[in-house]
Amino acid sequence: MLADLDRLRVLVVDDELLVRSGLRMILEAAGDIVVVGEACDGADAVGAAVRLVPDVVLMDVRMPGMDGITAAAEIGRLPEPPKVIMLTTFDHDEYVHLALRAGAVGFLLKDTAPRDFASAVRTVVAGNAMLAPTVTKRLISAFAEKGEEEPSRAETARERLSVLTYRERQVLWAVAGGLSNAEIGRLLTMSEATVKAHVSHSLTKLGLANRVQAAILVHESGLLPR
Repeated sequence: MLADLDRLRVLVVDDELLVRSGLRMILEAAGDIVVVGEACDGADAVGAAVRLVPDVVLMDVRMPGMDGITAAAEIGRLPEPPKVIMLTTFDHDEYVHLALRAGAVGFLLKDTAPRDFASAVRTVVAGNAMLAPTVTKRLISAFAEKGEEEPSRAETARERLSVLTYRERQVLWAVAGGLSNAEIGRLLTMSEATVKAHVSHSLTKLGLANRVQAAILVHESGLLPR
C-alpha cells in the first residue's frame, strides 16, 4: 500500500451518504488513491477544495443548494484548481455541455463499472479527458449537428483555431477525436512530452482552460472528419 502522500487525492461530492461511502470504498480499494474528504453540496465542495487541496473532485451534477456545475465553475477559478469529474445518473446532453463549459474535464454516469472510477481519476491527473463512452458519442453527434445549424458559430470557431500552427492543429484534432497523449504520440510520431507541450501551447493561444474545452471548439468548427 502506498503512503497517503504518494496516492492521488480525491474529494467526493454527493448529497447522498450511501453514494459517497460507496465511492470512497471503490476508490480506496484501488490502492493508489485516497479520499481526503467528502462534501454534500456544491458550496461545501468549494470550501473543501480550498481546504484539502485534492488532485481530483468527483462531483454529482444535481444537488440541493449549489449544484455541481456551479461548484465546478467556482473551483475552476482557484489559483491551482483540481481536476473535476462530474458524476450523474443522467446522460442528458445539456448537463454534459454545461459541465464541460464550467471547466470539468470528465463526465461519468453513476452506473459506470467500479474499476472505471479509479481509471478515470488516473486519466484526468495524467492530463487526459475522461467521458463515459455513451456520453462521448452523443456529445460529438450534438456538436456535429450544431455545426450544420449554426454556420456563424462554426466560422467563429474556425477563426479562433487559425492561430494554431499546423502541428498544433494536428495534435488538437487528435485530442478532439478522444485520443490520449500516448496515443497521439504514436499516431504523430512524437514524444508524449512534445504532445503535452503542443496541447499546453494551444490552450494558451486559444484562452481555454482544458483539453475538453479545446475538443468542443474543434467540434464546433465542423473541421473534424466524421
